[in-house]
Amino acid sequence: MRLARPDDLAGIVALTTEAYAPYTAIFDAPPIPVTEDHAPRIERGEVWLLEEDSTLAGLIVLERHADHAMIFSIAVSPAFQGRKLGIRLLDFADKQARSWGVPEVRLYTNSRMARNIALYAAYGYRETGRRANPYRPGWTLVDMVKPVDRAA
Repeated sequence: MRLARPDDLAGIVALTTEAYAPYTAIFDAPPIPVTEDHAPRIERGEVWLLEEDSTLAGLIVLERHADHAMIFSIAVSPAFQGRKLGIRLLDFADKQARSWGVPEVRLYTNSRMARNIALYAAYGYRETGRRANPYRPGWTLVDMVKPVDRAA
């Protein structure tokens, strides 16, 4: 894992677009991470890259808050899916949250991303509520949280 640099922007945009493509087709619109301007996030040190043999395989966008870490996005290149890289990215979020001294990791996802919700639940996240997406009328967000294990 390494922090993204400004020259990684094109790769980040391409990977995010590819990883979310199945949902773009289902929703008839791209999910928020696809339309996000990642340049300011790179500048703030919120984007980490997972590389396999010098190839961008996955990424996580992780925000630091006073009382939690917030996963904005996790994306794994379709060419690397099925290799448990998503779990490695979730493990990284836990490790980073521990290093920041915050008690929990939060995330939100679209209610129609049932596979992702099941993955997060199996990883120890619990649903804390559902709310309307303020940027996409008719879309519902699922809020989830996982306590950070201090012993790990």
